[in-house]
Amino acid sequence: MEYEAQMIRLAGVTKIYKTENHRKIVLDNVSYTFDTRYSYGIFGPNGAGKSTLLRLIAGTELPNSGHVKRDITVSWPLGFGGGFHPAMTGRENVKFVSRIYGANTQRVIEFVDYFAELGNYFDMPVSTYSSGMGARLAFGLSMAIDFECYLVDEITAVGDSRFALRARQAFDEKRGRSSMIMVSHDIGTVKAYCERGLVLHRGQLIAFGDLDDAIEFYRKVH
Repeated sequence: MEYEAQMIRLAGVTKIYKTENHRKIVLDNVSYTFDTRYSYGIFGPNGAGKSTLLRLIAGTELPNSGHVKRDITVSWPLGFGGGFHPAMTGRENVKFVSRIYGANTQRVIEFVDYFAELGNYFDMPVSTYSSGMGARLAFGLSMAIDFECYLVDEITAVGDSRFALRARQAFDEKRGRSSMIMVSHDIGTVKAYCERGLVLHRGQLIAFGDLDDAIEFYRKVH
């Protein structure tokens, strides 16, 4: 029986941010299918919209037009804590999210408490957290729940060097059974985890079957 690949599909997706004097087109009628048998690295300059693209894939942000279809379970962008309720404690947020995903609540709480190393702050409102603490909470929660595809936004930016090492070890454990869509300026990190490459350029998503071709194009245009 032939294996049927699981997909994440962008169909005619447009994302525009408008301010009083400016109109920023992040994605301009983009259609693309991610074959999640592979992991993808996404390149682009600062401000191109790479993090926005990950939020669209995750469903934490909606396009102006078009739609995103997911055949598999997809994480929120790792390091993104925007989905947490600021008045709830870290523990309460973790409990709430684990119930949404049908995970073992006690196991998830114990893992995040250990992994994120928040100490007493785990039982304090998320509004009191620094950005790094929020990122560690979000990352630990992502690692505690099994997803079929992980969205990764600058893994090296999550916490200090010791926590970054722990994060990489957690990734290495996950990568054997999950795919990744990764944004990073560290080309070495992307090459360590990904097989295919995409470049976000002037509102278009340019695909390359070979990761090195994507890197070469990115360096050439930026």
